Amino acid sequence: MHLLENIFLIGKVERFFKMKKETKAQRVERIKSQKDGLDVLSDIYRYAKGVEEVDAEDIDRFKWYGLYTQNTNLQDADDKTLYFMLRVKLVEGNLNLKQLKVVADISKTYARGTADFTTRQDIQFHFIRVKDLPTIFESLKSVGLTTIFAAGDVPRNVVTCPVNSVDANRVYDVSGVVKEVNEYFDANKDVSNLPRKYKLGISGCSNHCASHEIQDLSFNAVKFREDRVLFDVSIGGGLASSKRIASHIGFVEAHQVLEVTKAVTNIYKEHGDRENRNKARVGHLVDNFGVEKFIELLHSKVDFFLQKNELQAYTPYAKRGHFGIFDSIEDKRSYIGCAANGGKIGSEGLYKLHKILKKYEATTIRATIAQNFVITDLPTKNASKVVSELDNIGISANPSPFKARTLSCTGKNFCKFAISETKDLAIELVKSLEKKFVSFNEPISFSVNGCPHSCAHPHVVDIGLLGCKLKHNGETVSGFELIVGGNLEGEKSSFGKKTGIKFTAEDAIMRVEGILESYINSDYENFQDYAEVVILNQL
Repeated sequence: MHLLENIFLIGKVERFFKMKKETKAQRVERIKSQKDGLDVLSDIYRYAKGVEEVDAEDIDRFKWYGLYTQNTNLQDADDKTLYFMLRVKLVEGNLNLKQLKVVADISKTYARGTADFTTRQDIQFHFIRVKDLPTIFESLKSVGLTTIFAAGDVPRNVVTCPVNSVDANRVYDVSGVVKEVNEYFDANKDVSNLPRKYKLGISGCSNHCASHEIQDLSFNAVKFREDRVLFDVSIGGGLASSKRIASHIGFVEAHQVLEVTKAVTNIYKEHGDRENRNKARVGHLVDNFGVEKFIELLHSKVDFFLQKNELQAYTPYAKRGHFGIFDSIEDKRSYIGCAANGGKIGSEGLYKLHKILKKYEATTIRATIAQNFVITDLPTKNASKVVSELDNIGISANPSPFKARTLSCTGKNFCKFAISETKDLAIELVKSLEKKFVSFNEPISFSVNGCPHSCAHPHVVDIGLLGCKLKHNGETVSGFELIVGGNLEGEKSSFGKKTGIKFTAEDAIMRVEGILESYINSDYENFQDYAEVVILNQL
């Protein structure tokens, strides 16, 4: 009888746990433990044959190869195809002519002409079908491109300055350091199961364009003497529910960057929260430990101590671009910083850009984290001609303050999380502001973000539009909430604040124009002060 009672109790316990619903974190951790995300590639090739339906849990693992299911918003009602967004990782932002041609071909042939630059120096496509993935992957591989670790709970693309290799004003050439870190991360199963996504930046830029303040881990080159360069180490930055300005924890030598990266990655892997994905980023771990304890733990994993030194002043966020024509460190060559349209370029834009580069003997562009790009190796004699031809295709080497730094996320057309559409609104916003405020020349930043996830960084810009639902004429509709006052500037950084002011997408341009007009007619010398006093203090 005692045995039967035990069997009965065990059965009840098993039924209880089967009935108990997994949390999101439990589901993701189980999926990762049962099969490494890197191991899903053979399944992708199997599913591509079309014999069997894609398993829902493998769809989660598809992220390790840069794939997300997309919204059905633009899908025909009778089209039951499972479409994906595909993100291609551009190492150091690089796209040479061969690579540019291949991504243009992929966009045209398999992605209905879609292609966008992202805020991590990647490029992404929509309407990708599983059956086309083997061909797409082979095409990318043929020119040295990959989608591995472009998404998922892994180290994402390491961001860096797009003009690092050609800028005479750089603090330090970080190419070798970035290469070391990328090679360590590359398809490495030791780092393929982290608590959540993990974002790094390594920069030698005098403009501080890699936005170290919002990276999980970052290294910025600082020159203390002519022969003395150290790297400022910052940790725990993030946006959205992980909104946090990174903490400065010390300085290291260039040759120590990889060791610190390994150590921090291992600490994150071992101690990061795997029970609550909303509390699973590096910044949460730093807060839980405290900065000093985190540094102690880091020191226990390396054979050197982080150095102490004077913190430098950082460039304000809105001034961190590399626009215009500049002399390269290479003789008789120039580089040109160009503004795209909130990252939206498409196959047509890629083909036209390829044609211009080839015609004028340039071989490479490098994407920026502001969804723009730099032509890095143009013969100086051709520079002005290239600028003119770029203007003809809607790409600006001398952009207005509005076009220079307007970010936009994927938006409702393709993203399942988005509440509002973004890309086309961002383009129309820029055009309208350029027309209405012709003489405005103050650096200013904008974001059009379709949901609270902050993919277009609405909390670090001067004027952010955050997708939301609101009541309008008695109905619940999609629109935006106004965020103002964000800025990244090292220790002076501040996140923008929600104003509670909400409006429809149709009213968005008018609302932004009204804010700028009010500012221009005020006595304030810069928009940051105006936003703080006039807008935020009146709420």
